[in-house]
Amino acid sequence: MDSALILFGTQSGNAAMVAETIKSALERAGVRCELAPENGTEPDLIARQQWLLVCCSTHGDGDVPDHMLPLIDAIGRACPDLSSLRYGVIALGDRTYSDTFCFGGKRIDSLLRDRGAQRVGERLEVDASTQPFADEVALAWLQGWIEQARKSVLA
Repeated sequence: MDSALILFGTQSGNAAMVAETIKSALERAGVRCELAPENGTEPDLIARQQWLLVCCSTHGDGDVPDHMLPLIDAIGRACPDLSSLRYGVIALGDRTYSDTFCFGGKRIDSLLRDRGAQRVGERLEVDASTQPFADEVALAWLQGWIEQARKSVLA
């Protein structure tokens, strides 16, 4: 894994903070990283990647953040082949909203899988009601994800 794109969806800024923290940690691990632009990310940018990390909050009735809707809709319409993409998902939510907990991240995870992308490791679901420091939880998860990602390249 030489480089990765980090896509984040945030309503209040928490997912952006986690994405920045993940970017720094990946760079310290020797991985070149780029944060996808908040607005105007096109499906072909994602289709050109080998590695993608998604950090997405959930708001409203289980929605992805507003600025991500055009990208999600475009991927849904364009049906790009993402079979060469490997990815990980950090989903942020609040378990007190049990019917929609982490649905933003779950929706993106499902969309990527439907387009042939291969998730590495388990999706991290961060519960704001019990895990107030999402960046710390994400860093702990990231170490295992990097190991799994590197092993998947060798397989």
